[in-house]
Amino acid sequence: MTLLPHPIVTVVLTILWMVLTGFTLGQLVLGLLAGILGGFAYRRITPRRIVVKRPGAMARLFVRVAGDIVRSNYDVARLILSEGRHHRRKAGFVRIPLDMTNPSGLAVLAVIVTATPGTAWIEYEPRNGQLLLHVFDLIEGDDWVHTIKSRYESLLMEIFE
Repeated sequence: MTLLPHPIVTVVLTILWMVLTGFTLGQLVLGLLAGILGGFAYRRITPRRIVVKRPGAMARLFVRVAGDIVRSNYDVARLILSEGRHHRRKAGFVRIPLDMTNPSGLAVLAVIVTATPGTAWIEYEPRNGQLLLHVFDLIEGDDWVHTIKSRYESLLMEIFE
C-alpha cells in the first residue's frame, strides 16, 4: 500500500482545496489530507488497470479520429446551413454488432462516437454486444456498421484486447 496511490489526483485535489478555502498552513494540511483520501477513494472506484497492447495503434486511432471529427464538423455544418435546398436530412438509429468486450475499449469508442458531430451513442447491450447509434444524416445503416467496425473497433481491439 503506497502513501499516494494516485499522486495526480492528490495534487489536483489539494490545489482545488487551497483555491476554494484560502492559502494558509492549516488549509494546506487539510487539503493534503483531502487529496490523499481522495486518491485512495479514486483507487477504489477505478476499474482494473488498463493495459495498452499496441501504442502505435493508439497514434493511428488518434489521427483517424481527429480527421473524422474535422470532416464531420464540416459535413454537419454544411447540412445545417443548406437544409432544404440540396439535401433532405433523415436522422435515424443504427444497431451495430460489436465484437469488442473490453470495458476500456468500449469507453473510448463511446467517447469517439459522442465527440464526432452527427452521431450519438444511445445504448450498449452487453448481452449481445449491440450498440445503438443515432445518426444525424442517415443514408445507409450498413455504411455505419462498416465504419464503426473497420475504422474504430478494429484499432481499439488492437489496443486493448
